[in-house]
Amino acid sequence: MVVGPVPVLARAVGVLLVLAGLVAAAAAFPTYLVVGGTEVSPVTGVADALVALVAPVATLAVGVGLLLGRVPRLGLGYAAVAGSLAVGRLLIELYQGHGSTVRPAVEVLAGERVITSSVEISAGWVLGVVALSLTVLAAVVALVAWGRTVMEDGGALDPLRPALAGAAAVLGVGAVLCLALPAADVPDRVVTDPATGLETVVTQEGPQALLERPGLALLGGLLLAGALLLCAVIAPSLRPRLGAVGGLLGVAVFLLAAALTGLRDAARSADVEWTVPGAGLLVVGLGFAGLTLLAWRWRAQRVPSVGA
Repeated sequence: MVVGPVPVLARAVGVLLVLAGLVAAAAAFPTYLVVGGTEVSPVTGVADALVALVAPVATLAVGVGLLLGRVPRLGLGYAAVAGSLAVGRLLIELYQGHGSTVRPAVEVLAGERVITSSVEISAGWVLGVVALSLTVLAAVVALVAWGRTVMEDGGALDPLRPALAGAAAVLGVGAVLCLALPAADVPDRVVTDPATGLETVVTQEGPQALLERPGLALLGGLLLAGALLLCAVIAPSLRPRLGAVGGLLGVAVFLLAAALTGLRDAARSADVEWTVPGAGLLVVGLGFAGLTLLAWRWRAQRVPSVGA
């Protein structure tokens, strides 16, 4: 592995990732929103904290490595992917904090089933928006710094890249399909007529799907779905091998965090249950984690004498 001088812009991306990770971690603990008079907070226990810190800790670790100048294109690849996915999420958050009262609907936020009749932003929402904005800025700077950062290897991953790209594309399509539906939903209710004993299934209004929200949220959902599929296809082609590792890691972290959040919401409330798309999201997240590990370990299998 050949690593040239790490430019200042690359280290600046590391600083932005560190700040984004710290702010995102801090955002998990205070009240997120006050919806219809109900205070919503993502963290109420140790398990909630572990789920909420998955993405911030990964971002912080990658940022520290990039700030120190270690394998810079891994950090730049991660930043580019994470920032691309953060654009849609940022628009959805802006809608959630300001526009969701235009068309009040049932939402599941941090396991709480609430109606967006009124929404007041709190510290958690503000910190979350700041963290997403820092991540988007890190992606912009990473794209500028990519061509100025010298990092090459012997091309040991090249024979595997077509297979990686094909598998990532298939998983990316599956991830978009799973992400389009709620990972935690309100189950149907069975009502029994006391006079006849006839059981009737009553459909209860559940959280809005990714592409069912209007305005900024709809645009954010479309951008998120498109960016996810695009990043899944492009990440395996990043050079050198550790650049591809960084891109795949960015996708894996996002999907695993989203899947675990849905599982946490279902576990916290008796009103909602984990859905098949939520389980599918966890499967594709683990699939991307497997591709990341494969790309990471491929050096040891092919060229054991080369040090990364």
